[in-house]
Amino acid sequence: MSELQSGQVVELTVLEEQGSKWVLTDGRSEIPLNRSDVQTALTPGDRINVFLYTDRRGNLQATTAIPAILQGEYGWARVLKVTNEGAFVDIGSSREVLVKAEDLPPLKSVWPEVGDHLYMTLRTDRNGDLFGRLATEEKVNELYEGAFDEMHNKNLKARPYRLLPVGSFLLGTEIPYRIFVHNTEMAEEPRLGQEVEVRIIAVKEDGTLNGSLLPRKHERLGQDAEKVLAYLQSVGGKMPFGDKSTPEEISEMFQMSKGSFKRALGTLMKERKVKQVDGWTELI
Repeated sequence: MSELQSGQVVELTVLEEQGSKWVLTDGRSEIPLNRSDVQTALTPGDRINVFLYTDRRGNLQATTAIPAILQGEYGWARVLKVTNEGAFVDIGSSREVLVKAEDLPPLKSVWPEVGDHLYMTLRTDRNGDLFGRLATEEKVNELYEGAFDEMHNKNLKARPYRLLPVGSFLLGTEIPYRIFVHNTEMAEEPRLGQEVEVRIIAVKEDGTLNGSLLPRKHERLGQDAEKVLAYLQSVGGKMPFGDKSTPEEISEMFQMSKGSFKRALGTLMKERKVKQVDGWTELI
């Protein structure tokens, strides 16, 4: 019989009740189980499945709340709180688990927030303490599900599991499709584990996907026009930007290309919301 260790799911025998706890055994070791953690009646001699963990004093404990994520298994864990130590996540047990800061992105601005989900597995250190380990690219390559051509131009819910300067790698939330979004296809970098809606722009031969976090062209035109209109309203109805403005001026002020800016102006002029006078754009 192997030695009992933190992180295991094992079947143990109920030995006896002692005050506020039950004592379980594998025939060699005795493990406490809090009575408040038991939802059904127990009697000595019963065999029950429990999850083992170490308490703050380093002693082995049992719980009947079996985690949804175990060692060697991967899944989404909801972020409960974020500190300088890292992100504490819910694995479906009575114990929250830490994903250490060293495993999170270097930039805290893209760290997960409460309610985000991290794709991870469960590990234990040499002291038996539980912690979360994010899925590596190699592991995702083993686990992702191949996509099909009909997914082109479809929208999917997904969450980033890896952030790089060149772009973000995402996994589908319902089906683990692997999606890459280049940094030119996003208005801003998403957080690790943040749920986003991604539009599929390419299906590759290996079953992976390329995606975009930008609106479709006709949707973007409407958003760009709203952005220009909102700026005009905020500055009193008149701005020194128009068809003759340079691409650099447009990009610095509106974070859009000159082509997008001109299309937005065209939309606003067609709707008779603005007019251009001597290089200025004014509200009508």
